[in-house]
Amino acid sequence: MTKSNATTPNGLPIYANPDDFPDWRWKNFTPQEMKSKGPKGTLALDPAAMDLLQDLRDRIGKPFHIVSAYRSPEHNKAVGGAKRSFHMNGVAFDISMRNHDPHEFRDIAEEMGFDGIGTYPPARGNFIHIDTRGYRARWGDPF
Repeated sequence: MTKSNATTPNGLPIYANPDDFPDWRWKNFTPQEMKSKGPKGTLALDPAAMDLLQDLRDRIGKPFHIVSAYRSPEHNKAVGGAKRSFHMNGVAFDISMRNHDPHEFRDIAEEMGFDGIGTYPPARGNFIHIDTRGYRARWGDPF
């Protein structure tokens, strides 16, 4: 197992090899698609956030294209992410709306318990950000 000594801001272990993430139980997602897109490709995820994401996938009944999940601090900075991005805590997911109705998706995600929801229509990337930050937050442009 290649868990580093590093942890996320909320104390989750960071895995140097995403495939070493213990007890992977999310049938519709892989460690490789959830890892940081940065050069090191590390992975840290909150299992409760992943459980909720899997529940959302089961309820929606269609595949998700994950644009971004965990981001290392280096990768977050490189893409211009917020200084305290919840992606660095392993609790945030950007999901393409290419094969989803963004209004329905947002409503279901909110109903299921995602409390941070940001919308980015086609002119801004065509995705929805969802997270489990622990308090309600909404932002973005309408679809």
